[in-house]
Amino acid sequence: MKSVLVIGLGRFGRSAVKKLHELGHEVMAIDCNEERVNESLQYTTRALIGDATSMDFLSSVGVSNFDLCLVAIGDDFENSLIATYYLRELNAKKIVARAARDTHKKLLLKNGADDVVYPERQLAEWTAIRYSQDHIFDYIELDANHAIYEIELPNQWIGHSLMELDIRKKYGLNVIGIRKNGTVDMEIQPQMILEKDENIFVTGSRKNIQKCLG
Repeated sequence: MKSVLVIGLGRFGRSAVKKLHELGHEVMAIDCNEERVNESLQYTTRALIGDATSMDFLSSVGVSNFDLCLVAIGDDFENSLIATYYLRELNAKKIVARAARDTHKKLLLKNGADDVVYPERQLAEWTAIRYSQDHIFDYIELDANHAIYEIELPNQWIGHSLMELDIRKKYGLNVIGIRKNGTVDMEIQPQMILEKDENIFVTGSRKNIQKCLG
């Protein structure tokens, strides 16, 4: 369990707070909007109405006591930059900030952020990949060229074992899991027979997944 400070309770910030709470972490949230703070109370150990661009206010919060500080401000980049800078000045252990474009990323990293996320861009890329291929249900990007994909089991693979199909040799993909009836099995054996209504998780390049799915 980690202690996390979330600054900014727009849609991204609220979603992060809720998920962190579900994962069992202790979450403190800050926003200057009282309504947003009230909406997040049930998912936090503490939520404060305050100005994250105030050095005095952030100092009173004790930011150095948190394992992670997430700057989720999305509607005012200047405020995000100031909050990030103050967090670093106050010796925050780890700072992750939200960015909308590459110039924002450069400035945030230069002014104290340890890492930067692009929620809108990442969602857009996920949507493009998910819905441009009929048989892809989900994916997790590993780098610019490789990802983990959850795909529908091709009809011609049904009834065959992984050893028989030799997916790695034929397509350059590694099978790492199988989902059936909502349950995921990650203990993959070469002799396993693939069955109808199963999805499989594979790792590999985008080029190879497109080749596999045709």
